[in-house]
Amino acid sequence: MGRRTEGFTLLEVLVALVVLGLIVLCLAQGTHFGLLWWATEARLSNGNDEYETLDTALRHIIEGMDPGDELDPAPFVGSHNQLECITALPNAAGPTPLRRMQATLLVDQSHRLVLRWRPYLRAARLKPASAPADAELLSNVSRIELAYWRPGGSWVSNWPWPDLPVLVRIRIVFPDGDRRHWPDIVAAPRLDRP
Repeated sequence: MGRRTEGFTLLEVLVALVVLGLIVLCLAQGTHFGLLWWATEARLSNGNDEYETLDTALRHIIEGMDPGDELDPAPFVGSHNQLECITALPNAAGPTPLRRMQATLLVDQSHRLVLRWRPYLRAARLKPASAPADAELLSNVSRIELAYWRPGGSWVSNWPWPDLPVLVRIRIVFPDGDRRHWPDIVAAPRLDRP
């Protein structure tokens, strides 16, 4: 008499359950890893976007500094925690006549990295200058450390000379416990005079 071959044996069912359990475990681990990677990538890219935006803005300010001319020295004052200059306004409208601004880069009492600016007119004013406007570049900043490269080959923390420095280095220091640690921003002003 032959055996019936309908249905599954207990051993076959157990093997199928073990294989199915391993497949579900692998899928769960893969999904967990994917979600963790996605969250980490989102966190890191948001920080990089913030850094890249600030880097672009500060480079524009430094690279657009007025180098002065034959009669007047560069309108630039640099200390270890503040920078003042005449520079080009960011131009979102495309190629239009160059607009200038008096700009001061500093960290204010609210621990914000601020660009304090007002339009710059080379002509003598007939009425008092308008109050400067503050543009917040970054929040939760402990301080900035500025340094200036002398043509002789050394970094200095104050700039008393009439010409622009060769390089400007900006280090952003965040409060203790802040997870942001950014590299220094180093940019070169335009040294050629018009």
